[in-house]
Amino acid sequence: MTTPLSPAELYRHGLRLLVGKDVPGWVELWDEEGVLEFPFAPEGWPARLEGKSAVGAYMRHYPDHVDLHDFPEVTIHQTTAPETIVVEMRGVGRLVETGAPFDMTYIAVVTVKDGLFTSYRDYWNPLAVSQPGADFVGTN
Repeated sequence: MTTPLSPAELYRHGLRLLVGKDVPGWVELWDEEGVLEFPFAPEGWPARLEGKSAVGAYMRHYPDHVDLHDFPEVTIHQTTAPETIVVEMRGVGRLVETGAPFDMTYIAVVTVKDGLFTSYRDYWNPLAVSQPGADFVGTN
């Protein structure tokens, strides 16, 4: 039996999968009952996804909308709860439909149990999206 990845290791592995456009691989990092939340989601966008299948359905078309090139800035802060990390990061790439640059900063609060994401609160800035309400992350 292998030792599960630490929360920071799992998170960094997940970023590599996203840059590699391996969304199914990224979804496999989720617990069956994992919850993905977007506290700043604009109207018409999901604020909470419950369960691995909902996360997978939401993320399935992400590479069709955002061509991620890199996460050039990633800082992971350990909390007093060993299973929870706070991540500050910046993702860069381009929007597929328009070719416009994509440059987004994020704060995420992530909890991991047994090497899988169980809770992920993504505090992304909806004002940074060039067309508010645009479907660049598969909100359908």
